[in-house]
Amino acid sequence: MVQPHSPTVRGRRLARELRELREQAGLRPEDVAQRLGWSRPKVMRIERALTKASGHDLNAIMDLYGITSPRRDALLQLAKDAWKRGWWTAYRDVFAGTYLSLEDEASEIRDWQPQVVPGLLQTPDYAREVVMAFTSDAEDVERRVAARMTRRSILSRPNAPYFHTILDEAILYRQMGSAETMRAQFDSLLTDARRPHVNLQVLPFARGRHPGLNGGFAVLTFEVGIDPDIAYLETPGGDIYLESEDDVRRRKLAFDDVTQMALSPDESRARIGRAAMEITADE
Repeated sequence: MVQPHSPTVRGRRLARELRELREQAGLRPEDVAQRLGWSRPKVMRIERALTKASGHDLNAIMDLYGITSPRRDALLQLAKDAWKRGWWTAYRDVFAGTYLSLEDEASEIRDWQPQVVPGLLQTPDYAREVVMAFTSDAEDVERRVAARMTRRSILSRPNAPYFHTILDEAILYRQMGSAETMRAQFDSLLTDARRPHVNLQVLPFARGRHPGLNGGFAVLTFEVGIDPDIAYLETPGGDIYLESEDDVRRRKLAFDDVTQMALSPDESRARIGRAAMEITADE
């Protein structure tokens, strides 16, 4: 599993490469510690991306491993990129864990949502209703809503990830706030669904049992050479990150199965449109 305070995808990649270079040099962590005058825990923290290695430390490591340019320059640049502050660092008080840094660097996000509209597609009023399910402090609520709206911006940037999300039909019936809030959220979903990099589907009740009954999850894919795919599960006990090939493969297969069972994108947009009309009719 990914450590909850792992910095960024590039930080994880740097740590992995340093570990691989040590192994290629035929050295154990205690060997590195002894030769550099460090403690073994320091070496392990660097190789697990639990701490930032200074430029001096990185150069010392690469001297020991015999790493020269251009590989050396590439690793130093990777370290600089890994240490850049992402937008989410301004919201550490409301966003915990690693997920946002992973999401920010993903090239593809596959997301199954059985409860609420995914955070990347929520409107401010809908997001406010979601947040108020967990806190009633007005200042905290607005802070969290602002963070969620900033998060949405990744779908508007030039290098936006491909976002494939499947919503359980229950989301269309779960009243979150006023009818106006729901109608605006549905309209926003229809607008987002027209983006070329957004694929939105709805899984209807009539499909019965399906592989997503255990709860929501996401599978994040990164550019080749950046990081292996990761599966993410949000649970009452905390975030869970799955990195083993078998675990990630099972989540991908589950998502593929739900995709086949869900309405097509065109049918899904029509279903959301009907949901918006039903709200109007009920007023």
